[in-house]
Amino acid sequence: MNLSALSRAELVNELLSPLGGASGTSPLHVSEAVAPVHLPGPVDTVLTHRLEVARELLLRDLHEQLRRGPVMSSPQALRDWLRLYCTDLEHEVFLVLYLDAQYRLIDAEELFRGTLTQTSVYPREVVKGALAHNAAALAIAHNHPSGVAEPSRADELLTQTLQSTLSLVDVRIIDHFVVAGEQIVSFAERGLM
Repeated sequence: MNLSALSRAELVNELLSPLGGASGTSPLHVSEAVAPVHLPGPVDTVLTHRLEVARELLLRDLHEQLRRGPVMSSPQALRDWLRLYCTDLEHEVFLVLYLDAQYRLIDAEELFRGTLTQTSVYPREVVKGALAHNAAALAIAHNHPSGVAEPSRADELLTQTLQSTLSLVDVRIIDHFVVAGEQIVSFAERGLM
């Protein structure tokens, strides 16, 4: 089980539960199957777990905010969601945000997972996902675990390939983001789209 499988009420319960019971045991009762990051001492483990719970709650709240209106009308919420999602990842992921005709979020999906320096992206799978979600547009993103958000030439070529492939099924890519720590580069803002 992972945190994303817990209900909002269960997450809030995890966040607000006492630091330790009378016996000094950890209160990780709801999600014992979740493997917390092991830091020295039981209090550090509980605090680390609570930070992960708070992160999950923030991701859900930002996701819901992106569903309410056009994604690009809340660029800070989108950037915050991307930063939170990619934080501490030691491998590259390729994310697709499926959007309706008004650019409201339908769903967000981690479509591909790679290694420290690269991930393979298959245009066919991106098209399949767009059609399955009945998306009119996409925002795509991937992270650079290196900490350098500068897009590579391969990133630019991938974006061009996806744009031309998706245009065949009337799906538009509105932006491609590269996330590296606190830095986020937008292809649209750089004029690369």
